[in-house]
Amino acid sequence: MNSVHRRLRLRQMTASSVVAVTIAMSPAPASAFIVFDPTNYSQNLLQAARALEQIQNQITSLQNEAQMLINQAKNLTSLPTSLLGQIEGNFSQMKTLLGEADRLAYSVQDIEGQFASTYQNFGADLSSQQLVDGARERWQTSVSAFEHSLKAGAVAVDNIEGTQEQTSALVGASQSAVGVLQATQAGNQLLAVQAKQIADLTAMLAAQGRAAALEQARTAAAQEQAREQFSRFMTGSGDSPSSVKMFHD
Repeated sequence: MNSVHRRLRLRQMTASSVVAVTIAMSPAPASAFIVFDPTNYSQNLLQAARALEQIQNQITSLQNEAQMLINQAKNLTSLPTSLLGQIEGNFSQMKTLLGEADRLAYSVQDIEGQFASTYQNFGADLSSQQLVDGARERWQTSVSAFEHSLKAGAVAVDNIEGTQEQTSALVGASQSAVGVLQATQAGNQLLAVQAKQIADLTAMLAAQGRAAALEQARTAAAQEQAREQFSRFMTGSGDSPSSVKMFHD
């Protein structure tokens, strides 16, 4: 009996071992393995790279737009330096001086009338005293014109230092301009300074030309008056007898 039980137990153990080995050697189900697909992996990686590149492009575009807005703001910024008030003041100073020219001024209509009566009228209807008074008036006009010319030159020279300071300030402002508007405004003010210089030079030349012309006219009038007085002396039409005391009584 014991031997029979032993044989049965041995057969059961042998059968269990075979089943266990069979189970261990049988293939595992497909769901139990991790499958690596190189093609799918490369496609996913390429899509991620493209998405990252698009994000970077969007960031760059936003940065460019922001910089463009900053540049537009700079281009619309006005120049903090303005010397137009000083330049206009220089213009007014010279204009005021030109307006102070007395006697024969710079008006065309006034010159025509005054010049005809003062420098061209030596008719017989004028007395000797009137001729002398006319000569004195012409001399005073020439002296006044020369004085006016000197004043115009002095104003132009005084403006040179101010012009240099204005030019230096505007050149510095132009070099440090942050936008197109500031550079343009600095350039316009520099042109205004140059225009002021030209105006000063024009006024000075006009004053000098006026003085020279009046002096030449005075010289010509003096010659004509001398001929008129000499003619009267020779004909005796301009002389009248009068008593003259040579010695004291």
